[in-house]
Amino acid sequence: MAGEGKDGKRISGYGLGDISTVMSVEDVQKEAEKIASESPKVGYLEDLAGDTFLSIDTLRAGYGRMEILHGFSLRVAKGQSLCLIGPNGAGKSTVLHSIFGFTNIMGGTISVGGKDITKLSANEKLRDAGIAYILQDNSVFPQMTVEENLWMGGFLKGRPVEAREAAEKVFDKYSRLAERRKQPANVLSGGERRLLEISRALVMNPEVLLVDEPSIGLEPRFIDMVFEILDDLQRVEGKTIIMVEQNAKKGLEFADIGYVLVSGQLAKAGKGDDLLADPEVGRLFLGG
Repeated sequence: MAGEGKDGKRISGYGLGDISTVMSVEDVQKEAEKIASESPKVGYLEDLAGDTFLSIDTLRAGYGRMEILHGFSLRVAKGQSLCLIGPNGAGKSTVLHSIFGFTNIMGGTISVGGKDITKLSANEKLRDAGIAYILQDNSVFPQMTVEENLWMGGFLKGRPVEAREAAEKVFDKYSRLAERRKQPANVLSGGERRLLEISRALVMNPEVLLVDEPSIGLEPRFIDMVFEILDDLQRVEGKTIIMVEQNAKKGLEFADIGYVLVSGQLAKAGKGDDLLADPEVGRLFLGG
């Protein structure tokens, strides 16, 4: 979020409040580091999750030789949702990248259903561990039809006919896409593109959805639609959802659990509603 402060200087910050009340990115980082002095213990994370399905233990990960995550741990139960919030550069997307196999793992483990998946490739995690990654934006193939985009979501299935059968199930679920199945993806609205991105991930019938910034670039009416879709996938279909969301308030309202990351480490964790009511979280990330 950016604008001009009272002194006329351009500033950037977080939250939904008036720009005069929004802290600069630098101030948010400094204040957030203060609350990171006592990181939640694993026992507390396990209590929050209940029956752990996906776990991360003391993960050190990054890109090349650059370490972004420093001893990060996470717990989430099957059919539960978790939202990661924090300052820019805190390592939120790196958590998703690490789970899916896009980073260099320097230490620690990632497990799903009791199986160590740390060293599996991204393809193996999608095919064998049931983990799908939904990118931030613009990941559809614009010149391909909606139908063809869905078929691409099943590229790891053994036979093309299986991908087409899975795509038909998506069309049965989302009439909005079915009506446009033969049209190129570039004619879709922003909300419809995001629905297509989510639906393409569903073709492999994953158990875990990693969702990176679902609201980014969308009009408010489409943001509500996307979160309604994610809520249905969690509550009705039992998907486990781990998301990064720039709109911290919207993400915490949706999620069962929230984690606050600072400088590649877990600074705070709690139920989504509890973090929404936390004055420190509100002051730093919710514009209040």
